[in-house]
Amino acid sequence: MRTITANDPLPPQAAIDSAVRYRVKNYSPKGNRVGWLMMASILVEAWDLYSIAFVLIFVQEQYNPGALELGLAAAGTQGGALIGALIGGWLSDKIGRRVMFLSTMIMFIVLALAQAVVPSMTWLIIILFLLGIPLGSDISTGYTYIMESMAKGEREVMGNRWQFMFAVGEVLTLAVIAVFLVFDVNHQWVWRIVLGLGAVPALIILLLRHDVPETAVWLVQKGRFKEAKAVAKQMYDDDLAMLPNRDVVLPKPSTAAFIADLRKDPVRWRATLYGWIACFAQGSEFSTFAFYLPVLFTMVGVSSVLGNNLVTMALFCLAAVSGWVGPLLTPKIGHRGIGIAGFSIVLVSLLIAAAALYLDYKYVLPFAAAGMLWGHYWDASNCMTIPTMVARPRYRGTASGFAYMFVKLPSFLAIFLFPSLFTAIGQANATLFVAIFPLIGLLAAIFILPEVYGYEAD
Repeated sequence: MRTITANDPLPPQAAIDSAVRYRVKNYSPKGNRVGWLMMASILVEAWDLYSIAFVLIFVQEQYNPGALELGLAAAGTQGGALIGALIGGWLSDKIGRRVMFLSTMIMFIVLALAQAVVPSMTWLIIILFLLGIPLGSDISTGYTYIMESMAKGEREVMGNRWQFMFAVGEVLTLAVIAVFLVFDVNHQWVWRIVLGLGAVPALIILLLRHDVPETAVWLVQKGRFKEAKAVAKQMYDDDLAMLPNRDVVLPKPSTAAFIADLRKDPVRWRATLYGWIACFAQGSEFSTFAFYLPVLFTMVGVSSVLGNNLVTMALFCLAAVSGWVGPLLTPKIGHRGIGIAGFSIVLVSLLIAAAALYLDYKYVLPFAAAGMLWGHYWDASNCMTIPTMVARPRYRGTASGFAYMFVKLPSFLAIFLFPSLFTAIGQANATLFVAIFPLIGLLAAIFILPEVYGYEAD
């Protein structure tokens, strides 16, 4: 392979694309460490996204908010994450993965601590909304790192583990709350400490992330060849000899061209379209049914706050097992297989739950809830992996952020609006309504999604 010198003409886009393809086909084990650091940050996000749902009852005791304030507090972080997903992915492509990665962790620390000292319900809603912005941004940045730092197959298994990490984060949050309840800690302290504790893992991950370099793929796409060579040498012991040892000015890709670029390749377009639909379907099924779980437990006789907390924790322990098993099965049954299986399990579980409510077989409900969560942690596993993986490297951050938007939009709307629907049409009808979402996801997995396991964008 001939080394290009500084006197050679500017390499054409085809040569740069060739260098990117070469880079993504040659990985080192260091990429696994980067992947796990990305996954570790989801523990922080799970804590910050869902801890408010677990402690909202204590916030309500102290501030006695109205229905609108309560809904905004519950959904505020999801609303901020919607904005963060949009701007975070775009900024990741514009200013770099590493800058976004470090800045989001710093914001996690500051805003998590701010939650613990808010003087009023209004300030809590504001802080929760602001906290959602780095939460949405970090997911899109993390997925670009995984897709640009790990080998084919391995990166997909790692990317699909995000639901496992969410479940672990939720279990840890519930465990901490349970300890406080066992020791009868004042409820006003419980919610403040729980929300503020999110700063601790964020600080640890920030320290671990500090030496993670920018991805060589992003640097190549930006024409920063000298830095790309240095990173490639550090990470892969390969100095990308096909590129000149000088930086060049390259035309900046238009964000508006992202969709047009997808449409050029039917496989990439159909896979991305499925990812958006799956993100919306799984976000809707989880946010609606998760609201319903405490009511369900009360119906079967779990009436205390501690008892509700422990039963919820047990279900999320089961979900964590599902979130670990699903990615391991993906290489065997493919992305289509895990999507079809997951949405099918959720659909059947919700239909059983609805039938149990209509027939007043309340003892069936916990088993239906367990089945629903098991299937959900499969169908949600690859909805972010697929759109990020199939996107061209120059649009990868945008693609990831755009996909995450389809997770956060239904999450915000469901948490904010579903309680009213739940009250208006009743438990059984509401459960049957939720079954629409896994049905949509199942049909998309069968008729839209091509098998893209191991796919590499040109």
